[in-house]
Amino acid sequence: MSSHFRVKRFRRDDGLAIVHQYLPATPVAIADVWVRAGALAEPDGWSGMAHFLEHAIFKGTDRLPPGAFDLEIENRGGTTNAATSHDYAHFFIATADRYFQETLPYLAEILLHASIPDDEFIRERDVVLEEIRQANDNPDGVAFDALMDTIYQVHPYKKPVLGAVGELLERSPQEMRSFHQAHYQPQNMTVVITGGIQEDLALESIEDCFRDFPSPPSCPTSRVEAEPPLDCVRRRELYLPRLELARLNMAWIGPGIDEIHDAYGLDLLAIVLAGGRSSRLVRQLREERQFVQWITGDFSLQRDSSLLTITAGLEPVYLNTVEEFVVRAVHQLQTTPISEVELARAKRQLCNDFAFSTETPAQLAGLYGYYQTLANAEIATLYPQRIQTFEPEELQQLARRYLRRDCYAITIAQGE
Repeated sequence: MSSHFRVKRFRRDDGLAIVHQYLPATPVAIADVWVRAGALAEPDGWSGMAHFLEHAIFKGTDRLPPGAFDLEIENRGGTTNAATSHDYAHFFIATADRYFQETLPYLAEILLHASIPDDEFIRERDVVLEEIRQANDNPDGVAFDALMDTIYQVHPYKKPVLGAVGELLERSPQEMRSFHQAHYQPQNMTVVITGGIQEDLALESIEDCFRDFPSPPSCPTSRVEAEPPLDCVRRRELYLPRLELARLNMAWIGPGIDEIHDAYGLDLLAIVLAGGRSSRLVRQLREERQFVQWITGDFSLQRDSSLLTITAGLEPVYLNTVEEFVVRAVHQLQTTPISEVELARAKRQLCNDFAFSTETPAQLAGLYGYYQTLANAEIATLYPQRIQTFEPEELQQLARRYLRRDCYAITIAQGE
């Protein structure tokens, strides 16, 4: 394994996962805590609770009043942020390494002992509701949410992470406190430390700070059903105000983390289709025919089932033509092996993107935390080697398995 990825993993008896990487030339310390408490953990009727809790956690504890956490981190020149997805929520701080021992206790304090006062709950709910309203004014976000709701019929991936206004208005501070205490438990948590902090100090600090977890209360549980295979074309059309350029979004369901090798193959196929100016769809639809103003392809790895998406901005008159073109391009992947030159370009692009995304301690911490939350951190370190193993015939088989031309979801957004 490259020295760039000399990462160590530990697991405490209570289930807390720890990932550490010492980078002696870096005078920075990153503490990134990942929790399996994303939108998938939400019970029916609690849509948006995980993201709302991400906001509320920063409102302090019985020992830290609202605003004290940010003040303590910023007074030491540090930065902090958080994010929530379907599969996780995560919280990180970045400081100079000499402040690591001073700042980690504050992060642990808000994560383990968030008090969620009633008045702060109401105040922060207004912030979240405004965030939802802004998202509903974004045509690309609206179209993507519609795509997720179209392609997933039963799995919670169909729900927007931001949640539903009506359901959020029905939730109480006590329900949020029970959700927090039920899910922010050691068996659901990964603490990642990267930068100029040696192993002994990292482990000792985590042991001191991440203890005394609250007793988990009674809390409604989530219901995650396996998504049945897509067996048809699912179509939805939207008409949105003030939208001049139409949006076309197409998606195919791919494998989850348990079939990571197949997922990496679809990552390559997304690049071949619409990853960069020399990809097939960009070259043919934008450069040569000017049917689209832009078109991109993306593969998003998720815990249970992933997505390969093609997204385009175009004049409405070209919608049917572009959809048919994409379907033909997908069919070609099934019938004709990719050339060695084209495959080499896709491999080079993905490996370079991976290298560029692992240049800093913060990027490494995010990479390790993400993969440890879904499966285990060591998977991340093997990505470039696994990408290089694919041959044209294997990718052709993957296209046949996952990218059927008669089984996909599509949402089209046009102006009213």
